[in-house]
Amino acid sequence: MNKALMVLADGTVFEGTGFGAEGEVIGEVVFNTSMTGYQEILTDPSYKGQIVTMTCPQIGNYGVNDEDAESSGRPKVEGFVVKEYLDFPSNWRAADSSGRCKSLGNYLKENKIVGIEGIDTRALTAHLRNNGSQMGIISTFDFSVESLLHKVRSHPGIAELDLVEEVSAAQTFSWNKGCAPWCRSVGKEDKPLNVAVYDFGVKHNILRNLAEAGFAVTVVPATTPAEQLLEKNFDGVLLSNGPGNPETVTYAIENTKKLLGKIPIFGICLGHQILGLAMGGRTYKLKFGHHGGNHPVMDLETERVEITAQNHNYCVDIKSLGGQVRLTHRNLYDGTEEGMQHVELPVFSVQHHPEAGPGPNDSTHIFKKFRAMIGGKA
Repeated sequence: MNKALMVLADGTVFEGTGFGAEGEVIGEVVFNTSMTGYQEILTDPSYKGQIVTMTCPQIGNYGVNDEDAESSGRPKVEGFVVKEYLDFPSNWRAADSSGRCKSLGNYLKENKIVGIEGIDTRALTAHLRNNGSQMGIISTFDFSVESLLHKVRSHPGIAELDLVEEVSAAQTFSWNKGCAPWCRSVGKEDKPLNVAVYDFGVKHNILRNLAEAGFAVTVVPATTPAEQLLEKNFDGVLLSNGPGNPETVTYAIENTKKLLGKIPIFGICLGHQILGLAMGGRTYKLKFGHHGGNHPVMDLETERVEITAQNHNYCVDIKSLGGQVRLTHRNLYDGTEEGMQHVELPVFSVQHHPEAGPGPNDSTHIFKKFRAMIGGKA
């Protein structure tokens, strides 16, 4: 393992050791507070364009496997930052399809993801918390701080990029890979409902939970015209999670406008933000975002507090929507608005991730709520 440098856009420098692939990557640096689930985090399309720092000090101890990926293909993060990488996994599931033990480092190397370990991730997290998320660069071959700082400051950033087009499915497909194992099964006598999922970077666990809730799931590319969905008489539409600034995904906003009032809609994370913009509201960027599996959110209808998984940098300003919607969920860490429901139309959304993967399963009942809203048996 060789020396590696990480330089933030404000000039802060961290020196560590490279692991995974060698090379150089630029991305928005964020931190994730989850204790486990690093493979799911690496493969979450919502992290496209970002370098993820894990606050848990030891990462890699249970390896990786072929079952826990939350998307197809290679990991979606730009880079990976840990305090201490453990290159000796001890878990019976840490194996590839051939049964060979698979370490996190080899997984990153195979997929050309640059990692850095041995830095003070507590100091980095505190710096991002105090100063906000910002662009950064990791290099395993260029050790000139001046050179790296020039590169990262010359990067346009990700706020103006359409990252959804880089992670969305190229063509329509049906989900037939099973359900989430911890959810209550819908009986065979229940009629399946047909739902279209706009793929803005959808996680597999969303599709599993929809299937478990009794939906026949069809995933469509992010640019699919709304007219095509309406012609096929789907029972509902889900607007999925995804990466980046919701304002850049203009085609998704326009398509959602055309669906409002014509079909039940459920939005998750980026889908929640797109729904807010489609209804004429505003979004704003958080200082350092919400990334982790330990955020308490109150359901304002029941006053029940759920521990949730979160991964977002933007929020919907519910007040900007006037009286169209009512607030349904609030984050108890910082008071941000986490959910909304239209006062007349069958439309609702949440900012957190009810499917988790990784994280707690407190909010999986929301998928049953979607089925009940459409008119199916919950």
